[in-house]
Amino acid sequence: MARKAARADNDTVHLRPDTHRRARVEVEFDEPTLLGALFGQFDSNLVQVENRLGVYIAARGNKIQIEGPEDAVARARETVTGMYRQLEQGHQELDSGAIEALISMSAEPTLDGIITGDADNGGKGPPIMIRTRRKTIVPRSTTQIEYMRALAKSDVIFALGPAGTGKTYLAVAQAVSQLMTGSVQRLILSRPAVEAGEKLGFLPGDMKDKVDPYLRPLYDALYDCMPPEQVERRLASGEIEIAPIAFMRGRTLADAFVILDEAQNTTREQMKMFLTRFGQNSRMVVCGDPKQVDIPGGDRMSGLADAVTKLEGVDGIAVTRFSAADVVRHPIVGRIVEAYEGPLSQYDEG
Repeated sequence: MARKAARADNDTVHLRPDTHRRARVEVEFDEPTLLGALFGQFDSNLVQVENRLGVYIAARGNKIQIEGPEDAVARARETVTGMYRQLEQGHQELDSGAIEALISMSAEPTLDGIITGDADNGGKGPPIMIRTRRKTIVPRSTTQIEYMRALAKSDVIFALGPAGTGKTYLAVAQAVSQLMTGSVQRLILSRPAVEAGEKLGFLPGDMKDKVDPYLRPLYDALYDCMPPEQVERRLASGEIEIAPIAFMRGRTLADAFVILDEAQNTTREQMKMFLTRFGQNSRMVVCGDPKQVDIPGGDRMSGLADAVTKLEGVDGIAVTRFSAADVVRHPIVGRIVEAYEGPLSQYDEG
């Protein structure tokens, strides 16, 4: 895509000689039809940027002026430009979470590459995104960039980190995208049937009824990426299969995109069994939080930690580590994770 998006007129930046080095910059947008979605109802999107970065934004026609501390103005310009480019790429609207993510990334020097192209290719490569039937997904943190690249290239991907970082959601989105394009024939979603710290007893119904509560997050991600009628049709035909890990033994999973969620609750034996199901033209994603192990007994080593220790660095296997800084839910979720656990750059064995 030609870089026609938002133009920042550097000649209009004026540094004031007074304290704290203030600046003013003007940004012009080429497509007036996108301005309503860009500014938000009653300029709510611009107000969010103002409040978070401590700047003042004035909209006049197809231009905005941003004024405030020099660093904050630069970040606000990058954020608003990123918002505009997302709309150019087909997003229907910008929610507060997407704007918050762009604000967080505006401190990163690669933000322009994140939105417009592959930063490793000088911004000239294709945009880093996942397209599904219902939405186009772009990275919301620099770690998500690394993860999305791994999802597109590696055979086996381990995604480690706390809740809310997009580990499972992005894996499901990539799987749906590949299923839609025909690069895989099946989508298989699995997780261990382990309760999080409480015993639920026997659940009523058939096998599907019994395992569905454990797999609800995977269903939620599916319905967010595909129309409900397509999900139901593909579930009925077997193109999409959702099953507990116990059902994987003895199978060879060829032409499939396979996702194992909550992998920290697998034993070493289960993890080895799962990974050795890998077949031709397949991709596996293993997601989990090594800090949230619920394996019964408490003295069994997590299969996830064991697998990463053994396999990191093996050709064709990628490991992405998320931290509390990568949480893309409400900002308070990241602060809660930090308060409980601190930075998750190193993982214990469960």
